[in-house]
Amino acid sequence: MIGRPQVGVLAVQGAFAEHEEALRAVGADACQVRIADELDTLDGLVIPGGESTTFGLVAARSGLLERLRDVIGAGLPVFGTCAGMIMLARETTAGGQALVGGMDTVVRRNAFGRQVASFEADLDMSVVGGAPVPAVFIRAPWIETHGPRVEVLASCGGHPVAARQGDMLVTAFHPEFTDDRRVHALFVDMVRASVARRAADDAAGGAVRVWAQ
Repeated sequence: MIGRPQVGVLAVQGAFAEHEEALRAVGADACQVRIADELDTLDGLVIPGGESTTFGLVAARSGLLERLRDVIGAGLPVFGTCAGMIMLARETTAGGQALVGGMDTVVRRNAFGRQVASFEADLDMSVVGGAPVPAVFIRAPWIETHGPRVEVLASCGGHPVAARQGDMLVTAFHPEFTDDRRVHALFVDMVRASVARRAADDAAGGAVRVWAQ
C-alpha cells in the first residue's frame, strides 16, 4: 500500500497555498518549492498559474528552469495549471518565451481573452468520473495543436483545455479555486502509480530514476 506521496508546489507565483490544500485533501503531503535543491526529494510537482513570462524569467535567472527540465525529463510527474500548462508546452504560438517543455503541445497564451474575459464553465471530463467538472478560467490558454502522445481530457468551445501525456497533466483552468478535488486526485493517483513503478523497478534490480544529480 502506497502512503502519502510528497508533492511539491512551485511557490514562485500563483495560488500555491490553494494547491497545497487541495493536494492534502486527496491524500498527498504537500510542500512549497522555491529553489532547485528542493526538487530532489519529491514524488510529484505542481506548477501553478500566474504570469508565464515572468515565471520563465525568474526560473531562468535562479537556475530553477534547467533543473525543472532535468527532473521532468527524467520522469518526475508534473501537473501544470494555466501558466503551468504554458510552461510545460514545447512552444507557444507567440514564440520567444523560456519554457520548461516536455509535453508535445503548442499553446496559445490568453486564448480566451484578458483578465476581464475570465469565466467559469462546467466541463465534461470522463477520466475523473461523475458530474461535469467546474472550471475557473482566468486569462486562460488553450492547446492549439498537439502530438499523438497527448490525450485530450476536456475541451471548451472546441479547444483542448485539459490533457495528459505520460506522467504529465495540464489544465488551462484553475481547479484549486473550486471545492471539487477530482483533478487533484487524478494527479495524485498518477504520482502514486509512478512511485509504485519505481519501487517495482528497484525490487527487480532495475535502474532507478533519479530526478536530479
